[in-house]
Amino acid sequence: MVSHIPLRRLGEPDDIASVALMLISDASSWLTGQTIVVDGGTTNQPSGGVG
Repeated sequence: MVSHIPLRRLGEPDDIASVALMLISDASSWLTGQTIVVDGGTTNQPSGGVG
């Protein structure tokens, strides 16, 4: 399964936590109406990450 993920590793809770912290910080003050996908690049693949 990991071989189909562009970052070559499974996600960890800290991966989600880092994005959540960014969203509640001033770093996200210019973000509006976006969907942020935290998936290691899986949905960026033509097959959706399914090999």
